[in-house]
Parts: sequence; C-alpha cells; structure tokens
Amino acid sequence: MILRQILRLSSLFHSAVSIHLRRNIGLSAIVFNKAKELDPVQKLFLDKIREYNTKSKQAGGPVDAGPDFQKDMNESLARLQRAYGEGDLTKFPEFKFEEPKFEETPK
Repeated sequence: MILRQILRLSSLFHSAVSIHLRRNIGLSAIVFNKAKELDPVQKLFLDKIREYNTKSKQAGGPVDAGPDFQKDMNESLARLQRAYGEGDLTKFPEFKFEEPKFEETPK
C-alpha cells in the first residue's frame, strides 16, 4: 500500500518536473536565440525600418513624397469632401452612442 503511494507520488513528481523542465528549456531557447546576432538580411531589414521611422517622425508624414503625391492627396480629399460633406477627413470619426430609452407600457 505504501509502495503504491510512493510510486504514484514519484510518477506525479516526475511529470511535474518534466513539464517544468520543458517550459524552462523552451524559454531559454528563445532567450538564447534573441541574444545571438541576427543574420545579415534580418539586420538590414530592421535597420531600414528604424531609419524610415526616424525620417517619418522628422518629416511629419510620408518619407520622400514628392509634389505629385501631395497633389493626388489633396484631390482625393476634395473629392471625398464633396461626396460625404464637411469635416476633417484625415482624422478618424468620433462616434457617440446613446443609451436607448425604454418605456414600460401598462398592460
């Protein structure tokens, strides 16, 4: 009887330890993978994204957009304002939802 309980506890302990070790090994693999140097293509891609981000913040909009882009943008905004009315079309609209008013009717 005691031997069965010991064997049951040892199997539970074994499964708990194995799950714990698998999780730790999986996490450590991710940590070691991030610590390694990126391959050259990934590094170049990330560098270009960071460079575009800084240029975009400095320019306040799209980077290397010429006068044709601005002309097309203004024409599109004018066309949309004619179709949908006034307002700032460069901002996301604000919605206001009111609670419905329910009235109880006598029976």
